Amino acid sequence: MAQLACVLEASAPKPGNVSPGRPFEDLRYEDFVVSAIAIGRPFEAIGTRPIGETVRRAIESTLEWAPSNTNLGIVLLLAPLARAVKAPVTLLRSRVCEVLSETTIDDAREVYAAIRLARPGGLGKAGMQDVADEPTMTLLEVMRLAADRDSIASEYATGFELTFTIGAPTLERARRDGLPWNDAIVETFLTLLARKADTHIARRTGTDAAEQVSGRARAVLDEGGVRSMAGRRAIDDMDRSMRDARNSLNPGTTADLTTAAIFVELLARGHRGGR
Repeated sequence: MAQLACVLEASAPKPGNVSPGRPFEDLRYEDFVVSAIAIGRPFEAIGTRPIGETVRRAIESTLEWAPSNTNLGIVLLLAPLARAVKAPVTLLRSRVCEVLSETTIDDAREVYAAIRLARPGGLGKAGMQDVADEPTMTLLEVMRLAADRDSIASEYATGFELTFTIGAPTLERARRDGLPWNDAIVETFLTLLARKADTHIARRTGTDAAEQVSGRARAVLDEGGVRSMAGRRAIDDMDRSMRDARNSLNPGTTADLTTAAIFVELLARGHRGGR
């Protein structure tokens, strides 16, 4: 399911992101498909290995095949969700909170190693518990320190609030309404982006740019999004306006959050016996 969530997310034509026929100069759709496959073996042992080790192994496996960081944020989000899967889907969020509360300094150390391997853009320097140093706090504690500047860290700090209250419900509703996966995923992505400015854009280009992109997502949804011709034209216009040589307006963190929502919906659909 983790692999499928990654492939479904990468396949949907989300504005400002790589998708089939819409490559970046240094990354193509195929790189994301390969990365999805690469995390399979590390995730097979998620029930027996600590979260931090799973994250580090998944990034090492990815970098054997992908030219650069394609999935660090995704792996960070999916690891605690996957470790919590033994809980009934209705109790998944509370079990995720338990999983996060059980993280250790060793988990933080392994995640720091994974971050250094992936070398995400625009990371900057933190005043406390910087990834260039050795952590002295648990993984959950260091994520709480970064929660105000990084949406993935915020998910750890809030028990995956955006995933469970915005992302997964939006996707479930879109699928229930009969939207195909691509359209449902684009709608989920736009809804998440409209709700919270993308922290990947904020780190690389500034908070004003991130807020402007979120405003554009709200405008697209007001036009009907994937559910109307005007909305689809607005999505295409938004995508064209976000592309430049540096990919400086790439809402990569929102794409990661969308993948987490897909994973939760796949679990729920499996529980419900849906396709």
